[in-house]
Amino acid sequence: MSTNRSKQAAQDTQSKKQKNKSKKNKQKSQAAETRKQQKVKRKQEKIKQKKPRRRIFPIWLRIIIVVLLCSVALIAGAMVGYGVLGDGAPKDILKKETWQHIIDIVIKE
Repeated sequence: MSTNRSKQAAQDTQSKKQKNKSKKNKQKSQAAETRKQQKVKRKQEKIKQKKPRRRIFPIWLRIIIVVLLCSVALIAGAMVGYGVLGDGAPKDILKKETWQHIIDIVIKE
């Protein structure tokens, strides 16, 4: 008789565990659905609130400015290198003859 009671008690505990698991799974799935719904709502609200962004400086203008700044820095560096570090006049770096002379020295043909 005691074996029947112990078997029945074991079955009761297993059925309780299964019920608890099924409840937890349902709660998790409901919580996941609500999180997904909240996420979707937040995205929709962001889209509604988002204003079209107008740039002060368009991208093409930024690129042109960067290229111009790089060329100015290159010319300034060449002037400092030729005029201050070397023994030439800084404005001579802008002349074609100077560059031709530099190229001839490098190639040495």
